[in-house]
This record gives sequence, C-alpha cells and structure tokens, in this order.
Amino acid sequence: MATAAIDTAVRRPRLAERRSTRKAVLILSFLAPSLVIFILYRILPLGWNVLLSFEAWSPLKPAIFIGLDNYQEMFFDDDVFWQALWNTLGIIASAPLGIAIALGLALLVNTEIRGRDIYRTLIFLSYPLMTVAVAIIWRWMFDERVGLINYVARSLHLVDQPIPFLNSFTWALPCVIAANIWQMLGFYMIIILTGLQTIPGNLYEAAEIDGANAFRRFLRITLQLLKPSLFLCFVIGMLNSVTSFDLVYVMTAGGPGRATEILITYIYKLAFTQTRFDYAAALTVTFFVLLLGVTWTANRLSGGNAGAVGMD
Repeated sequence: MATAAIDTAVRRPRLAERRSTRKAVLILSFLAPSLVIFILYRILPLGWNVLLSFEAWSPLKPAIFIGLDNYQEMFFDDDVFWQALWNTLGIIASAPLGIAIALGLALLVNTEIRGRDIYRTLIFLSYPLMTVAVAIIWRWMFDERVGLINYVARSLHLVDQPIPFLNSFTWALPCVIAANIWQMLGFYMIIILTGLQTIPGNLYEAAEIDGANAFRRFLRITLQLLKPSLFLCFVIGMLNSVTSFDLVYVMTAGGPGRATEILITYIYKLAFTQTRFDYAAALTVTFFVLLLGVTWTANRLSGGNAGAVGMD
C-alpha cells in the first residue's frame, strides 16, 4: 500500500503538468493565426519602417545608411513638417471639444424626455457614414458659391459677399475640424451614454440627501465615474483626428497652401508623390512617438489608470 501511495503521489504532479501543457498548447493553437497576422502586418512593418528612417532609399536604388540625417532635415530644415505638426496638434486639441458637446447631449438624452430614442438615433447617424461621404457633404456646405452655410448667411443678410471657407487660410482648418467633430459626435455620445447608465442611482440619492446640489453631484459623481468612458473617447477621437486622411484630402487636399496639411497627408505626399519613402518613414516614426506621448499624457491627467479593467 505504501508503494501504491507513492506511485499515486508521483503521478498526480505528472498529470497536472500534462494538463497544463495541453492547455498551453490549445491556447497557443487558437492564438497562433492572430499572432502570425499581427507580427506580419504590424510588428515587421513597424520594425522595417524604423530601420528605413535611418537610410536613404528609393525603389530604384539600394539603401544607404545615413544615420540621423532624415531627422535632422525634419526638425531643422523642413518648414512644412512644422506646419503639419501644428495642424495635427490643433485637430487633436479639438477632440475634447467634441467630447464636451457629446457629454452634454448624452446627459440630455439620458433624462426622461419625450422622443429621446429618436434624438439618440439622429445624433448617432453621423458616425456610420463613410468619411468620404462626410467630407463631400461638408465640402458642399462650405462651398463659396452653392454652399448651404453661405446661402443661409446671405439670406439673413449676415454677409454681403460669400465666404470662401475652404479657400481661406483662416477658415479652412476650423472647417475641417468642425466636420471631424460632427462625424464623431454620435460615437462619443453612445460611449458616454453607456457609462452614464452604469452609474448607480443610489449614489445621486445619497448625495442629494447630504445636501449636494446638481452641479456638485455632476462633478463628484458623474465626471469621476465617467473617466474610463471619457478617456476611451479621447483616445479614439485622437486616433481618428490624426488619421483623418480621407476627410482632409477630399475636403481640401491639404490646402490652401499648407493651411490644412496634417502629418498623415504630408507623409502620403512624400511617399507616393515624391517617392521619398525614407524621409516619410522618419516622419512616421515621429508621428508614432507623438501619439504615444499624447495618449500617455491623457492617461496621466485622467488619473493614471483610466483605461484599466478591474479584476475580481
């Protein structure tokens, strides 16, 4: 019996080890296709892009290592880069404005008002539209001759001459920002509305009993518990803003001049119009670092763990 007990004690760890190995193999088998695709289409291109940024290369000549020359040209000799960078930061800075508008709308449609489901649907309708369609709609609305905005302004005698919105160095970028905010407004509202509906109502009741007015309840309860939703909106809005190639390209193509040029459109023109793939790769690396920095800063400002998921 002692021998049998020893054999059983030896077999149990082996069986547990075999089960653990089978489980690990099963998990890897499910993950393998996604991991392969992720490595082939994400990691390898990113690594090649970083390497290319340190080289002088074009499809017609071999690559030559040039160190930091591309970055030196970018930061010290390229005025267009700085213009595109400031425009990109301006569009990123517009994301909180869209989120604030969406927060107000979400608070409105979260109340017991007649027809709130209709309002939710109407506000959300802007998001499923293709970005190219949104750009065409807003390009028509801002058109100098047949645009709706100019037509209304002249009909109300607000202006004597039509305003060339998309051909103006002053108005072009704000027009693009307005179109971008309008497209994302429905998405922001749905995310924030979902967050609002997860807040327990007894918190508001307890705060009201303690004498907190509506504004303090909003600051101390609503905003605090909406941090993950607001952070998610900001990150997605930021990524959408800085990658709005089709919106900018269809509305203004980066013009007039470079008034609406953003980094993504400038990278496209460098790579596929001027065939400067090496210099475009350097801009892409800088763009990537910029996105990481903005996301990290937003996370720190929201408390440092806004995107965390609690585990029970």
